[in-house]
Amino acid sequence: MQMYVILMVILVVGGVVLDMVHKKSAKYFFENSKKAQKNAKRTVSSGEKVSLAVQTVASEVITSSEFCNPARRVSHLFLMYGFIIFVVSTATLIFGYPTAAEAGIWPMLWHLGAAMVAIGGYWFWFLIRVDRYSEGAPLARLVRADLFIVSLLATVTFALIWSFAGAGLAGWNMLFFGLFVISATVLFGGVIWSKFAHMFFKPAAAYQKKITKADGSQENLPDVGEMNDPAIHARYPDIPEYMGTNPPNMGLGIKRESPNHY
Repeated sequence: MQMYVILMVILVVGGVVLDMVHKKSAKYFFENSKKAQKNAKRTVSSGEKVSLAVQTVASEVITSSEFCNPARRVSHLFLMYGFIIFVVSTATLIFGYPTAAEAGIWPMLWHLGAAMVAIGGYWFWFLIRVDRYSEGAPLARLVRADLFIVSLLATVTFALIWSFAGAGLAGWNMLFFGLFVISATVLFGGVIWSKFAHMFFKPAAAYQKKITKADGSQENLPDVGEMNDPAIHARYPDIPEYMGTNPPNMGLGIKRESPNHY
């Protein structure tokens, strides 16, 4: 099992590297960062950079504040923290506590993490998933983009069934253990075809966006200014014509109603 965990780590690292090479995401990120530095209007101090990094961790990472849909945000937090607890407790049990008698609280955390992933994942799959909720796609519809969530749900589901089946159902116990291992292998081995790698880029991209606002480079976009400024209206007379005299307070717009028009 220790060798299996090490192999899964290798597959994740390899999948992320292949994903970066295929999508050229790392190359784009660094080239965009250099371009922004050339257009910077001020130098951001080290202290300000640390402050922005803390804000990024607190907002985009710890609390996932980028989600406008509160249900999707809660579901994501269940998935994220459940997955972290599940993976850490799995590695701890396998490498540190090979026998259950001395494992302490770790088996409880293992079950808690798996249950959190199941709650957040099934909530997302049945009620929040955009192609079902907003487009009316049937539950049986599966595409390659579903590989991550389906293999993740299968992993924790078979893990919990295997655990609660116990040694009393020896044949079924081994069956569910085998399904658990197969699902986990698909989950970690299919990183290159899933959105797994985005968790490494999302915090970096969010931090870089804050830096571009702080140094004035604005992600290489023009600095228009405040949309309700009379000077801006005089410079761009079509703004009040098409957007009103106070654009920031135009109302809910597309958020006025739920997007479920299938």
